[in-house]
Amino acid sequence: SICLIMAPVQQDLPKEENIYESQKSLHEYLMMHFGTKSDLIDPAFEAYAPLSALEFPTRCAEQCVAQVTAEGNAGLGGPKCRALDVGCAVGRSTFEMARYFEDVVGIDFSQSFIDAANDLKEKGTMQYQIFTEGDLTKPAVATVDPSLDRTRTTFKQADACSLKAEELGGRFGVIMAANLLCRLPKPRAFLNSLPDLLVPGGLLVMPSPYTWLEAYTPKSEWIGGYVDSTGKAVTSFEGIKAILGDRFEFVKEEDMPFFIRETRRKNQWSVSHCTVWRLK
Repeated sequence: SICLIMAPVQQDLPKEENIYESQKSLHEYLMMHFGTKSDLIDPAFEAYAPLSALEFPTRCAEQCVAQVTAEGNAGLGGPKCRALDVGCAVGRSTFEMARYFEDVVGIDFSQSFIDAANDLKEKGTMQYQIFTEGDLTKPAVATVDPSLDRTRTTFKQADACSLKAEELGGRFGVIMAANLLCRLPKPRAFLNSLPDLLVPGGLLVMPSPYTWLEAYTPKSEWIGGYVDSTGKAVTSFEGIKAILGDRFEFVKEEDMPFFIRETRRKNQWSVSHCTVWRLK
């Protein structure tokens, strides 16, 4: 089965064959981003549920704010620090970052997701369906907190593997790439592009469950999760350090659980490894 994550990217497929352009996928992401506890977890099952895994997009945004406001990062400008949400999907983290940052850009390869994010920016709400069993669904409403200033956000369709600062209005003080890396066709190209997207001292916040699949990423492009030519097992964290190490300083790591509802009785519980890096 394919692990549903937050960050759809280019698959070089016709639009109708790209799973991230389907209506079902759109509803699933609206549910993951905006579903309430009672939307996601049947009250009858709450006693068994991993409640700490809910609100993942919000926790990602809070992680970015915490890093920018941490001691030693005053040069990033606090609220004036530009923030980029790569693989923003339907935009929850982008909106949540706008609680603090005055200029937040969300990009995603899926045009349908960007259209939904822009609709939410304009209207504040969007109706969607929650899947319960087979073809059965129940209606729900995605709602952006009305206390947020949605005008602080910008949503654009773009390819994470070929981002250019000049096409995004300049460089950023913080970049979040949540559950993105292992769904990119060219993750090395993405990582190598980051120094040109960040200001000096800029921060990268990158949670990932490292669920590498050849359906998304050719094995030759995997950052980790393989045995190299010498017989050594290479982990994704080791691979990331090898690529970023020359240009970035490692700041911290943290485990971040997330929850994906599939049906009333079947769900995914995963734990992303969140690493934080500072551009030298």
